[in-house]
Amino acid sequence: MEIQIRTRKMHEIAERGVAAHWKYKEGEYGADHDLEEWVNWVRDIFENVNKDEATHEILASFKLNLYQDEIYVFTPKGDLRRLPFDATPVDFAFDIHSKVGFHCIGAKINGKIVPLDTKLHSGDQVEIIISKNQHPNKNWIKFVTTHKAKTAIRKWINKEEEDTINSGKEIWDKKIKKLKLSFTNSDIAKLTSTLKYDSVKQFFNAIGLGKVNLDEVLTAATKEQEKKEKTAVLEFDNFAKIARRDAGDILVDGQSTNILYSYAKCCNPIPGDEVVGFITVGEGIKIHRKTCTNLLKIYESNENKLIPVQWPVTEDSLFVAGLRAVGEDIPGILTDISHAIVSYQNTNIKSINMNTADSMFEGSVTLYVHNIEHLNRIIERLKKLKGVYSVERFENPKD
Repeated sequence: MEIQIRTRKMHEIAERGVAAHWKYKEGEYGADHDLEEWVNWVRDIFENVNKDEATHEILASFKLNLYQDEIYVFTPKGDLRRLPFDATPVDFAFDIHSKVGFHCIGAKINGKIVPLDTKLHSGDQVEIIISKNQHPNKNWIKFVTTHKAKTAIRKWINKEEEDTINSGKEIWDKKIKKLKLSFTNSDIAKLTSTLKYDSVKQFFNAIGLGKVNLDEVLTAATKEQEKKEKTAVLEFDNFAKIARRDAGDILVDGQSTNILYSYAKCCNPIPGDEVVGFITVGEGIKIHRKTCTNLLKIYESNENKLIPVQWPVTEDSLFVAGLRAVGEDIPGILTDISHAIVSYQNTNIKSINMNTADSMFEGSVTLYVHNIEHLNRIIERLKKLKGVYSVERFENPKD
């Protein structure tokens, strides 16, 4: 006599096969009434089939009667997997395990190699071919259907793109350091826009992918920068002449004088700056800003050559100040800038010169102000405007 003993789980698996085994994996047996009915239905189909009926006919009938919004496919070992309608081998791979999905390079359906975007059908046996060198492809997003697959692929793509961006930025930093160039965030944004990239990140991503010839880009950018600097220097020189002329002659010791004086090229003082005179031999008095670095260097050994000077000041006196502004070329931006200036203490605008290119504007504004505090208030108001990126006092570009 032979006695066999088995648990209820072993009995159900022996009686109902992999479907019952899967049921136990999902939770306590008997908790899902719908699944219980499904298992009994599948069992009934195969147990009551006519022995003379061909196998492929049985499977065809079986597939037609499955739920329309889901499909049931098998692993090579016979494990059952439930997937949404129109699922592909990639969905199946990620359903098995994320690592299988990440390294999925091909698939076999019922023993035949098929493309990864092939739609699976109920009853298919699916085998995934993997390779350590394979990684998710952006095109997979277009045909996968499961949330798990889409989320995992997007995370991989975002991580890969982030790594590429960081690599591109590192290449950029090394290149400009080697060429001894200097680029502010604003300069990089302008260059990015000029090169028709939507963002700085997209620009760095292209560098990381090797799609940008940095030598050509930086050579062209350097030439353009030099051209702009020369233009800016000329603009400042013209502005300084007008501002100094409008302010009137410099006062020495608080009084008007016929003593020869000129403005130092090292700091280019303009009305509004605190100034001091330095007595030279043969060139009269050189007017410096009090913060001039060159003046500070010679102060200790030439203290006796310094002389107090100032701009002419009266109760209602105004001086010409200049501002540089950069921002986004949005509708009405010029009107907003003008209103922000004029609406503060009835400030009078002398001139506005704006240039636009690649959805950006850059230009200068000259206006009449009472003092530096007045000017700083105007700058603060302009910085708060939508679309304005930066506002600075018109300084000599060489400073």
